[in-house]
Amino acid sequence: MNQKQTAGLDEESFLAMVSELRPELHRYCARLTGSVIDGEDVLQEAIVKAYQTLGTLKAKEALRAWLFRIVHNRALDFLRSRALRATEPLEAASEMPDNDAPDPLETLMRQEAITTAVSRFVELPTIQRSVVVLKDVLDQSLDDIAGLLEISVDAVKGHLARGRTRLREINARAPKRSANRAHSPENQRYVELFNRRDWESLRALLADDVKLHQATHAVRSGADVGMFFTIYARNSAIHLAVAWLEGQEVIAVFENGPAPRPHHLMRIEWRDGQIAFIRDYRYVPYILESAELVLDG
Repeated sequence: MNQKQTAGLDEESFLAMVSELRPELHRYCARLTGSVIDGEDVLQEAIVKAYQTLGTLKAKEALRAWLFRIVHNRALDFLRSRALRATEPLEAASEMPDNDAPDPLETLMRQEAITTAVSRFVELPTIQRSVVVLKDVLDQSLDDIAGLLEISVDAVKGHLARGRTRLREINARAPKRSANRAHSPENQRYVELFNRRDWESLRALLADDVKLHQATHAVRSGADVGMFFTIYARNSAIHLAVAWLEGQEVIAVFENGPAPRPHHLMRIEWRDGQIAFIRDYRYVPYILESAELVLDG
């Protein structure tokens, strides 16, 4: 890797800085996409793109803003591809009043944004969504937000005011998620076998072309996936439970016995009674920070 073209960043330094910023980038990505899972997938793709284009980084100090730009653009691509993006002109709110006086409801509004379910953010137009998350969740400055979104500071203030108002309306009418649904027999079987430490029976469920994706690691496939259970077998305190995440059935992983919240999650994709894909989030437990997770009991 050419040191001059990468602003003094070698691969090890780049990965270390990305690791430090990754939870913050995910908080942004998850709310932009409306899903902690989709947010992680988008973030992973953005990091790969950042690494491939590291030579375009002009200064090491600019890495954070540069990464946010790449993540932001990749998230917008994701939204466009699924026709989820609500349209509103970027400068549509520039006529909103510029009030430098502290708003007595400022703290309350920021707290509401932080505690709002990730999935509800997609009901905001994308520009409002970006501004509210960057300001109220990530506490970025108005100038930095304006630079990232390439709009004026007045427009940022306007979108922020309108986004906060709309978010409160969304929260006021949003129903609570419920776990009153039957779990799939396949996932229940997986959990039962895992908790019994019946590794051979679990390996027998793997399809010949099964794939394993663990964030920050290369995808494994076929016979190599069998080693996945060997790693977990080393910790006798681990146990699993079926749960619901953003309306999707997932596997909650508790690494140190019973606890109010799991350490991380797995997602299993089945095909004709066999495991076709395992997504294991052990190395990115931060996705649970904002997750709408519903556990039985």
